[in-house]
Amino acid sequence: MKITEISGTGIPVEGNDIDTDRIIPARYLKEITFTNMGKYAFYDERHDSKGELRPHPFNDHKYDGAKILIVNKNFGCGSSREHAPQAILRHGIKAVVGESFAEIFAGNCTMLGAPTVTMDEREVIDLMAAVRANPGTSIRLSLVHRTVTYSGKTVPIHIADVVQKALTEGTWDSTRLMLENMEKVRTTAGRIPYLNRFQAAEG
Repeated sequence: MKITEISGTGIPVEGNDIDTDRIIPARYLKEITFTNMGKYAFYDERHDSKGELRPHPFNDHKYDGAKILIVNKNFGCGSSREHAPQAILRHGIKAVVGESFAEIFAGNCTMLGAPTVTMDEREVIDLMAAVRANPGTSIRLSLVHRTVTYSGKTVPIHIADVVQKALTEGTWDSTRLMLENMEKVRTTAGRIPYLNRFQAAEG
């Protein structure tokens, strides 16, 4: 699937160095599948010790349905758990805009088809302020033009060329590509000695 543009409302989560343990607490890594990860996103940030809701953007109904998460510096630092982007995506987020990202977190997002793009600090602050003032603000993220547009304003974004190419050409989903080209996979595997022996044994 080619991903060239994402549009929708935004949700700001302020703070630098928000790590993957805050995004998805370690105790939820025991889940067998990623199916329920969305409800655990920022769980300990959103609930007190008794399980009661605390003030947090992910608890605020004015941000319901938001597709674009807006963050600050070094978002997704810490452990390399894939559960963190899975939790965010399964909560309904389709893209993350921020000042900077931990490299592994950003890579995991790309492999799931979720762009992580950066903007200058001042532009991120302005976008957060616009969304807080009007949660219904429509945001359009163009990977083709490398821009974010909102409230009549267009701002340049930064995204690595290889990531932009993978998303816009639809080559980010390696599993799907392999399944769609299974004959080529089998042919290639047949030329690899140790794989060829396994195939012969199965036959």
